[in-house]
Amino acid sequence: MAITATICDQLGRDAHVVDPLFTDFGGALECAGPMVVLRTFEHGALAPTVVEEPGDGQILVIDAGGSERCAAIGTEVVEKALSNGWAGIVVNGCVRDSEALSQLEMPIKALNVHPRAPDARTDGERDVPVSFGGVVFEPGEWLYADLDGVVVSATQVEFE
Repeated sequence: MAITATICDQLGRDAHVVDPLFTDFGGALECAGPMVVLRTFEHGALAPTVVEEPGDGQILVIDAGGSERCAAIGTEVVEKALSNGWAGIVVNGCVRDSEALSQLEMPIKALNVHPRAPDARTDGERDVPVSFGGVVFEPGEWLYADLDGVVVSATQVEFE
């Protein structure tokens, strides 16, 4: 698996390093893959729909606007993502069911935990660029994550 420090050394300033905002909540800690990007705020219907699709090693990035008033996802979404081949999840917001998430072999990075579920409305957007942590997340670009942090690259990194 790619290591974010190695990517930064190799890409230099072309490596877009996300500010250190996240905590690891999943039972796995490293992931790499192209991004599927969602923008939603305290609404929970879009992510469960998206993870029903084959993940094909993609990373789900959810910009929940940094909300700490409810969780953006919980166990059900992560279990479905895991069973459908998603490689990881990054949430600019909260998750819930943290103890159960820690038992699942899915890398999950989020800002915090919150016990309240999101509103079940369908509001949200898919495949739109979002910006948080000092980086723009473009659908289809590559995300690399490990214990050192999160790095975004316009293309897949080939290691020397």
